[in-house]
Amino acid sequence: MSDVKKYIKKRKAKDPEFAKDFDSGYEQFKIGVMLKQARESAGITQEELAHRLRTKKTAISRIENHAEDIKLSTLEKFAHALGKHLKLEVA
Repeated sequence: MSDVKKYIKKRKAKDPEFAKDFDSGYEQFKIGVMLKQARESAGITQEELAHRLRTKKTAISRIENHAEDIKLSTLEKFAHALGKHLKLEVA
């Protein structure tokens, strides 16, 4: 187990408030990271993606850095603009 995982486990055990919000916050963070990685692997800048989606670069940045309450339709548009398909999995 990595040091980060050990820290998180220990902190969750000691701090109920941290534990309550950590999992949902982490999932939102992962979504933003995955979107950024998909954009970068497609070789597209935030500006270019914004142009394709008819929005502003700041909107793309906000999605990649704070993907909370993002709509499924937005995720689909994001993926389509990158020439990719959205795949969801319930685990």
